[in-house]
Amino acid sequence: MRLIILSSLFVLSTVLGGKAGDIGDYKSGFKKNGNELYFSNTNGDVKLEFCTPGVFRVRYSWDRNFIDHEMYMLAGKKWDNVDVVVTEKANAFDVSTAFLNIKINKSPFRIEVSDKSGKVLNTDAKSPERNGTSVINQKQLFPDEHFFGFGERMDFLDRRGKKLSLDVGRGKGLPHQIGAYDILQANYSPVTFFMSTRGYGIFFHNSFRTNWDMGYADSEKYSYEAVDGDLDYFFMYGPGFLNLLDSYTDITGKAPLMPKFALGLHVGTYSGGTWGHEEMTSDQYVIELGKRLRKEGIPTDIIWLDSTWRLFGDVGGKGATSFEWRETFKNPKGMFDALYGMHYKMVGVHLRPRFDNARKLNLLDQAQAKGYTYPENGKPGEFVNFFDQKAVDWWFEHGVKHAAEVGAKFLKTDEGSAFGALANESDKVGPTGKEAERLHNLFPLAYAKGAYESFQKFNNMRGLNHTREGYSGIQKYPFIFAGDWPSEWQYFAPVIKAGLNIGLSGVSNWAHCMGGFEHVADPELYIRWVQFGMLSPVATVFGMDHPGYKEPWNYGPDAFRNFKSYDALRYRLQPYLYAVMYQNHISGIPMMRALVLENQDDINTYTVDDQYVLGENLMVCPVVTKGAVTRSVYLPKGTWFDYWTGKKYEGRQYIHVVAPLDTIPMFVKAGGVLPMQPDMEYTDAKKLDKITLDVFPSVDGQNRSFTLFDDDGISLEYQKGKYAKTLIDVGNTPSTKVSINISKTTGDFKPTSRTYLAKVRWQDVNKPTEVTENGKSVNKVTSHATLGNGGWFYDEGNKVLWIQTINNNAKNIVLTVK
Repeated sequence: MRLIILSSLFVLSTVLGGKAGDIGDYKSGFKKNGNELYFSNTNGDVKLEFCTPGVFRVRYSWDRNFIDHEMYMLAGKKWDNVDVVVTEKANAFDVSTAFLNIKINKSPFRIEVSDKSGKVLNTDAKSPERNGTSVINQKQLFPDEHFFGFGERMDFLDRRGKKLSLDVGRGKGLPHQIGAYDILQANYSPVTFFMSTRGYGIFFHNSFRTNWDMGYADSEKYSYEAVDGDLDYFFMYGPGFLNLLDSYTDITGKAPLMPKFALGLHVGTYSGGTWGHEEMTSDQYVIELGKRLRKEGIPTDIIWLDSTWRLFGDVGGKGATSFEWRETFKNPKGMFDALYGMHYKMVGVHLRPRFDNARKLNLLDQAQAKGYTYPENGKPGEFVNFFDQKAVDWWFEHGVKHAAEVGAKFLKTDEGSAFGALANESDKVGPTGKEAERLHNLFPLAYAKGAYESFQKFNNMRGLNHTREGYSGIQKYPFIFAGDWPSEWQYFAPVIKAGLNIGLSGVSNWAHCMGGFEHVADPELYIRWVQFGMLSPVATVFGMDHPGYKEPWNYGPDAFRNFKSYDALRYRLQPYLYAVMYQNHISGIPMMRALVLENQDDINTYTVDDQYVLGENLMVCPVVTKGAVTRSVYLPKGTWFDYWTGKKYEGRQYIHVVAPLDTIPMFVKAGGVLPMQPDMEYTDAKKLDKITLDVFPSVDGQNRSFTLFDDDGISLEYQKGKYAKTLIDVGNTPSTKVSINISKTTGDFKPTSRTYLAKVRWQDVNKPTEVTENGKSVNKVTSHATLGNGGWFYDEGNKVLWIQTINNNAKNIVLTVK
């Protein structure tokens, strides 16, 4: 409870001690203490703290107190000493680091940031202000400046000229004739961070509702405002977006590695009975679902049981969790045992953050008596107090374990937006008042953190938690999904935008309900959405439509065939996806990358909101129009190959491509490689003794590299350095048409001994004439089937060159083709 008491004192001191108006002019008393600079102004104090030579934090205090009152958004990183040089002049302070020059004007007090070439990156338009409890910072808007980030937004990518409000929730009202909520209000996971094409980013560290005007009211200014709390922000210099995401996730926390099998298919189920049909649920339904997935040859790793596994209590109803199994689940442990016997890797359950009583368990009464629920209007409430570690421990020990001890291994933490706001399935608001308002956006973080860390400890393996709501820093716990959007065409494209925007906001591990969540989907929509879903960071299929539940055999033979095909492709891509997930873990770069992420100087990419690059090399272009069998695609700079046909295109142009119903357009960068494994029924179903390298040759020196990542896929040993890497370079030289350098695997982890099968998309008008491996000529064979333990074969009809290596990953391998 110490956090809550301290926070309450902070809010009270802010309200009583704060003064209206701007921060005032600098008066005296400048001091430097390590990485921190202090300025005393007429109306308050200012502190700059340098994190790195390109990142600093700015804090304004009208009551002259700097209180660290929040522990959820920030990662708590310890920063190294930064060489900061400060020169005081008559009218300003000049502050210099290796990357930045910062001018701090004394009167009026303003901050201007330039790079070392003298280019002004960002400058205050006026002194920061406080108006009542609200704090606001206004900045100059440059003519060439565009903004990206702000969390899981479903409306736009480029925010220049727009305004928005960030506060966790789905939005209010039912403005559509068909469907649920307004995509313009959707705020499941807002993130108070943006990146500017001018080469900087800003993270506004404040948990209250924030309002942003990015040039809407004045084309020469933008501003961000919080309704209460501190004016506290981090400034980051890139200048590239990739560097900015690295810095932002250093501040708010890098995403952990999920278990490798989390890259497999996730299937959610209402166990045979959704809302209004709860009596039809059963453990047997879940077992039969598991059996059928295996029988139909649909690779799957994870299953979870949504709401109807548990009894709804009398106090909170559907909006609360009793942790008491519904009587139609005759043998929950037997159900879990059966699923694990079929090689499902994790099975989880859905819950809500309120306690409730049921027939046998009275957890609400007990938790209230112990003070483990958050107070409402001065009385014991229903919400678990996830801000109190003792309450979290009691919640897990006495509540969650009713599922965990019989086999559940993770949670779907739903309704994180309901703390201090109207819940979706309830007329209850929960806690109210200023403190609840401050904690509203932090609650999804505390909620997911409690579930993730508790299960990670209980399972003694990497944690997993599936949550709908989030806020700045949610990437730590470790994945979110886009929410309950209906199975209508009008929601398909906005969900893609949500994935792009959340990736631009530091969150990589993201999912959505393939085919939509509510209603029975049009089979064509189901097909197109599944294609996108299988090529998303996390692949999830789940729906509340009764009795179909988005299960793939319920949408016709074409949809079923499409589902199996793209699910199989996803599993073949697992070595590629796992390496990309590791890239995110160390750098913050998302798996699903908007084109602007690596092309921020190309204005054409600013409005491309229905394409993305999955990882480093694979561009995915979903078809989002009903009946369409073609679509237009924008190709950024470089050379690109059609994944399906091998046709080559030059970048920085729009093209129109054919997209039959069974095909999602995909393109691969020249020099790109997609490491792939054999078909798998589930993750690690087979020994991985051969990896296929799908190679798209370099063109005109556009050489590229890719690093495979290996570890045990399940433990936390990777955090201690127990992993292995394999570098793959693809290039060409004047004397060789294709060269592939595969370095020997290095590191403290020893993967299975493996060879490589190179699948080279041949582009030269002449046939290959010679292939060498480590300088020795490789035997030419007559068919793919006769490649054996070493050889090469050219499939002239499909223009594919196949090369089977003789050596394995214990040696460096150099393949050359003439």
